[in-house]
Amino acid sequence: MSRNLTMLTDLYQLTMINGYYKSGNHNDMSVFDVFFRKNVCDGGYTIISGMDEVVEYIQNLKFSDADLEYLRSLNIFDDDFLNFLKNFKFTGDIYSVEDGSIMFPNEPVLTVKAPLYQAQLVETAILSMINFMSLIATKSSRVCNAAKGDAVLEFGLRRAQGPEAGLYGAKAAVVGGCAATSNVLAGKMFDIPVAGTHAHSWVQKFDTELDAFRAYAEIYPDNCLLLIDTYNVLESGVKNAITVFDELREKGYEPVGVRLDSGDLTYLSREVRKILDDAGYPNAKITASNDLDEYMITSLKQEGACIDSWGVGTKLITSYDYPSLGGVYKLAATASREGELMPKIKISENPEKINNPGYKKVVRIYNSYGKAEADLIMLNDETIDENLPLEIFDPVYTWKRKVFEKYTIREMLVPLIKDGKCVREKKTVHEIKEYAKEELQSIWDQYKRIKNPHIYKVDLSQKLWELKNNMVASKKKF
Repeated sequence: MSRNLTMLTDLYQLTMINGYYKSGNHNDMSVFDVFFRKNVCDGGYTIISGMDEVVEYIQNLKFSDADLEYLRSLNIFDDDFLNFLKNFKFTGDIYSVEDGSIMFPNEPVLTVKAPLYQAQLVETAILSMINFMSLIATKSSRVCNAAKGDAVLEFGLRRAQGPEAGLYGAKAAVVGGCAATSNVLAGKMFDIPVAGTHAHSWVQKFDTELDAFRAYAEIYPDNCLLLIDTYNVLESGVKNAITVFDELREKGYEPVGVRLDSGDLTYLSREVRKILDDAGYPNAKITASNDLDEYMITSLKQEGACIDSWGVGTKLITSYDYPSLGGVYKLAATASREGELMPKIKISENPEKINNPGYKKVVRIYNSYGKAEADLIMLNDETIDENLPLEIFDPVYTWKRKVFEKYTIREMLVPLIKDGKCVREKKTVHEIKEYAKEELQSIWDQYKRIKNPHIYKVDLSQKLWELKNNMVASKKKF
């Protein structure tokens, strides 16, 4: 689906571009980094998603006549500038991590290198895409980790913050590990599995619960999963379900199972499991829903709930307890009068808001068993000789050091856009999901804890650390 989102920007991007244009420095080459300062839900990692959407956005950048007329109506831009925008085209480079990559605070996940006016315009839309989709992909991963291999189904469309969030949130949820979505349009757009059976209204429409179950089983004998909590789970729901299951079996069909959507899920699921087993249906699955998240699923599993799959809606699609990733887009370098890229830094009273200056790359360090041990942020022209020991140090507590002897490295930022054109082969959502799964397997379990995870090492190279500290020390010049 091709969309022109050129006007999906904040007004100040356009007022700044106008200022650069009037000042004559709009074509200066500049470098901007996208990064985040805290992991989703204060967890141990974040899954990055949204790169396909960034590519689509960049490839469709063009101000239409209607766009320019609207901007003219604001009475803040003259015709000279609007004529300049008429020929707008992104001609720069974008480097990013692969969709589905596991990343950590303060390291670039995407870098834009482009003429200043182009790099400035794309800030808002890129942040909007990556912030939201990475948020939901990570929340989904946390929920799926809590489910410990059980299928998790994304059921959040009706509670999403609008249709766009429902669509792209469903895609991100599958990237994060969900087996399917209830969202039919998302299934069509992104070729992802869809799932769903019936609601309480189906049962209410018929004279009796048994009539409703029989009607559903007659239409869908190969996929009969019945919602059994409309009236009374143990006194009627599961008993009527078994009656229908017996009738299906006589016709040569096996039921899929039942769903619970309310009540004490631990108690009810355990009782339902006993009843199904005693009735000869040990393979019938129990699916649960009802405002679930990673914390509730963890608790239910610890209590011994007999649940085989999980329908997760509101608290996944809205990331209920952590509503925003908070990724930022910061200028890291820009051309001097001589045309050389010069590092730039933002000084703040809050140390965590001081960005890492310069044109950079991120290197991941793996041990001999293929486990990720640390990330190192380096200036782009730095290299590592893997035949030599590598020492890294904490950028704040510099006496904390670690030396690697047998290791391999991988550069995380790879070309996405070159000279305005996509240079990376597009992957299916299934391929991105599998990559994210591999990424999760490459980090130790202590980083994946739901609560109080271990903090992954993200350090600066000696050269970058010295550059940053020297720039901070000379802040009176800024």
